Amino acid sequence: MNKRTFGALIGAVAAGWLFGLQPALAQDKLKLAVGQRGNWDTSISEVGQRAGIFKKHGLELDIVYTQGAGETLQATLSGSVDIGVAAGIMGVLGAYSKGAPVRIIGAETTGAADLYWYVKSDSPIKSLKDTAGKTLAYSTNGSSTHGIVTAFMKQYGLSAKPTATGGPPGTLTQVMSGQIDVGWAAPPFGLDQLDQNQIRIIASGNDADVFKGQTVRLLATTAPVLQSKKDAIDRYMKAYRETIDFMYTDEGLKVYADWLKIPEAKARRTRDDFFPKDAINPDRIVGLDTIVKDAVALKFTANELTKEQLAEIIQIPPR
Repeated sequence: MNKRTFGALIGAVAAGWLFGLQPALAQDKLKLAVGQRGNWDTSISEVGQRAGIFKKHGLELDIVYTQGAGETLQATLSGSVDIGVAAGIMGVLGAYSKGAPVRIIGAETTGAADLYWYVKSDSPIKSLKDTAGKTLAYSTNGSSTHGIVTAFMKQYGLSAKPTATGGPPGTLTQVMSGQIDVGWAAPPFGLDQLDQNQIRIIASGNDADVFKGQTVRLLATTAPVLQSKKDAIDRYMKAYRETIDFMYTDEGLKVYADWLKIPEAKARRTRDDFFPKDAINPDRIVGLDTIVKDAVALKFTANELTKEQLAEIIQIPPR
């Protein structure tokens, strides 16, 4: 083999080696903290990754699940993750008002019809007004369920005992064992127990007037992450939007059902009965003027955030 042939061979091998590396080099990694594994709205990143949508946008997601929005926000603010999915809006505004460098990159859920509060079927509690002296569950401090329970207390003048119980599975165990009087959950969790008449719903998140029809959960990051990984976060949002479209197809529904190992009928009921597509539109924070007033009324912030502050905290990447 002459030198020219040998050189050409080495060049071809090197080019092939570099070409083989390109897919790996193209994948930027983002770490996510996601509240409540399996809820329809919190499953967008998981479904999109399983369907190859995020990979197509050059992203590999490392997804960590938390017991609620409070834990999600803490992980985000500490720098343990790049993005917090389903952080409660009141918790985010409260953290920002105290100087945390939190930034909003999208709405996560608008409206609170998916969240519900329940009791054992044989409980004497028929409505929230029957909860005097009773324990009333929410997930974690600063979460959307915490905000809603706080609103319940104020709106109905309740003397219940708000209690952090973590995620739906642990909460159900506490309710069924009598440790907690009123639990909380979101579909698909609890649908079997409802159908089997083991539990009974007494309220939904929309019964809290300040949350009805307003954005209640967010996609959040921090200013340092947004600055250092702006391109990756822009691509994350493009893939996130594409995944939402995918999830409202039969194929997307199947990916969700297969992941959770639940029947497609239950997956469809979760989506169609509780999550109209517009409820998870990431590009629109609904009711912001009212939300900043409610944050003060519910004591999450000391003062209403100004327009300048809102312009700083809300940085949703363009479509």
